[in-house]
Amino acid sequence: MAHVNGNADTRQSILNTAHRIVGAKGFSGVGLNEILAAADVPKGSFYHYFGSKEAFGEALLADYFEEYLADIDATLAESGLSHAERLMNYWRKWQATQGSLDYQRKCLAVKLAAEVSDLSEPMRLALKRGTAGIIDRVTGAIEAGVAEGSLRVDGEPRAAAVTLYHLWLGASLMAKIERTNAPFDAAMKATQRILNP
Repeated sequence: MAHVNGNADTRQSILNTAHRIVGAKGFSGVGLNEILAAADVPKGSFYHYFGSKEAFGEALLADYFEEYLADIDATLAESGLSHAERLMNYWRKWQATQGSLDYQRKCLAVKLAAEVSDLSEPMRLALKRGTAGIIDRVTGAIEAGVAEGSLRVDGEPRAAAVTLYHLWLGASLMAKIERTNAPFDAAMKATQRILNP
């Protein structure tokens, strides 16, 4: 039993280390040796946990989204706040995370979407599943906010959620290009217009 936990711990250590490095350099720009050296894991062990670099990338994204979605769930369930306040807190956290220089906290969907979607179908599908999970949660929060009267949206909540996710994804990319928070400020104003909190 301890051996199984040791295996899980080693696998998770590789993923945690890779998240930081891949978040900074991208997927293609990082060699396995760099990740394994930083995780202090022998190269031969890598293939015990992941069959290939592509399988590793898929696992990295699945692990990232599992943690990210749990974080969204916690934000959107925060007690003592309206659904509108919870949802606006989610966007504020997005801005704080994507605007920071901490690569450990950066969104791998933002970092890797354009890079890996054309290179790896399994990684593209992992990104698709993860982003669909985000949109599902935002949709649920909008529906709950409309039901309680803290939000007003024109049209369907799902369409608003998709628009908002695309808006914030684009703002994250433009903030990287411009190296300013102006795209996030514009996204926040547009979000307030869409949600009418």
